[in-house]
Amino acid sequence: MPDHFASHAKGLEAPADRHYAIVPSDGADLPRVPRSVYCAAAGTAVLRDHQGTDLSYTLVAGQILPVRPVRVLATGTTATLYGWE
Repeated sequence: MPDHFASHAKGLEAPADRHYAIVPSDGADLPRVPRSVYCAAAGTAVLRDHQGTDLSYTLVAGQILPVRPVRVLATGTTATLYGWE
């Protein structure tokens, strides 16, 4: 299938073109930093940013969190999350 936008630069406001399940871990960073996080099943997400700050977010299913975490901690995370790039 042709992609008529393949030669265009992709900004952070552009739609994502990849998605993947996020597996929370207390000891390992994400394999790649997402452009945003999508909540597939409601719950809590504990996210670590590039500065090493951990914050807990209460999310509803279908919510998009416009943040680029380096880690999603297993301790405290109950939501099902997907990364978008």
